[in-house]
Amino acid sequence: MATDTILIPEREQGIEIHGIERVSSVSRSHMRVLDNFTIWLSANLVISTVALGALAVPVFGLGFWDSVGAIILFNILGSLPVAFFSTMGPKLGLRQMTISRFSFGWTGAIIMSLFNVAACTGWSAVNAIVGGQLVAALSGGTIGRPVAILAIAVLTTIVGILGYRHIHSYARYAWIPAAVIFLIMLLIAGPKMSIIPTPALGIAEIASFISFGGAVYGFATGWSSYAADYNVKQPAETPSGRIFWLTYLGIALPCILLEIFGMGLTTAYKASGGDLLAAVLKPLGGFGSFLLVLLALSIVANNIPNAYSLGLSMQVLGRSFQRVNRIMWTLYGAVFYMLIAIPAVSNFDSTLTDFLLIIAYWLGPWGIILVEEHFIFRRGHYNVDDWNTPEKLPIGWAAIVSIALGLLGVYLGAAQVLFVGPIAGLFNPPYGMDIGFELGLIFAGISYLFLRRLELALSGR
Repeated sequence: MATDTILIPEREQGIEIHGIERVSSVSRSHMRVLDNFTIWLSANLVISTVALGALAVPVFGLGFWDSVGAIILFNILGSLPVAFFSTMGPKLGLRQMTISRFSFGWTGAIIMSLFNVAACTGWSAVNAIVGGQLVAALSGGTIGRPVAILAIAVLTTIVGILGYRHIHSYARYAWIPAAVIFLIMLLIAGPKMSIIPTPALGIAEIASFISFGGAVYGFATGWSSYAADYNVKQPAETPSGRIFWLTYLGIALPCILLEIFGMGLTTAYKASGGDLLAAVLKPLGGFGSFLLVLLALSIVANNIPNAYSLGLSMQVLGRSFQRVNRIMWTLYGAVFYMLIAIPAVSNFDSTLTDFLLIIAYWLGPWGIILVEEHFIFRRGHYNVDDWNTPEKLPIGWAAIVSIALGLLGVYLGAAQVLFVGPIAGLFNPPYGMDIGFELGLIFAGISYLFLRRLELALSGR
């Protein structure tokens, strides 16, 4: 079986037909290195980033400056894995979840891809519901929630089906109207914001700081399982340093700025969620409502990576799944998450979002395993032709056991509305201190260092 198929160059394609097959050197016609910045800028310059920052004061009980500190610190940390994994796309010519095969083996990569499919589907549904609710509310009921959700899903799916080149074309410009609208909102709301005092230093303050920081970290690092999907068609000689920093800034800058903005809004207005944004633009009347509709539609840029990477992750489930075109998996995924979103919209609350935040914990253990494999065991060298040959890939039991131990660490350290782990509950009871990401990463990282050496000694691969 050929593993490096020569394909039609990207610039000559309409709808992308390429799936998880390794991209050959002749197909790497994506030369715009700045796209590594705009793809993530557009995906994060959206309502949901503001909504995350708006949790700092009313939900986590932080003040102004400690909120700013948590937002900056944990975005700096959370953007690192995404930026690093992005450098692997041009070097290997492989999609992100396919790269997992070089650590987890054939079976382990299937397990990780199922995690990723669940996250893609769930976040697609949540984003469509939030955007649909806002559009329906602003229309005064003229546009029903199911219709609004359908419109967002259709726009997302069209771009996702068109594929790689069209996703980047969309992202180059999608951030501009959102940036202008947020700037207008800042000019309106800025004078009304105030600096809320930081609570006295104690276990409750530390717990709130770390718990909110975990949410910020998870939001930023949530893109790491998609990272290489969006520059895999760039030449292998594209400077890794430029890819790293453009990706890093494309995530860290909008997340830091909009999360601080969202936190600041809660010091000026008593509303929350979409109502918070509506309160800011209310003085502009009908024009303000129009701007909110545009912001609601900006969720499409946030959802496109979910739709596109879902199709790629499905192909990692095995050769029979790989035979089904990526386009069809993207379409099936859209139908599936609409079947979730439309019935759920009438009774939607934060429960599903809380559940999805818990799902994001797997990214810490998964990420540290790939990082250790790259730097310690492979030292940057991959036999890329083995990507689709199970017998030449690692058996993967070391990674599977390590991810399980990492998830055990998550269980012990998580502190969410739905659940507080035994270790997390020792601090600031009954709310706990969320150290799920930290324990998950530590447990998986330490265990993989030893188990991977044992796996190599026993199997040689």
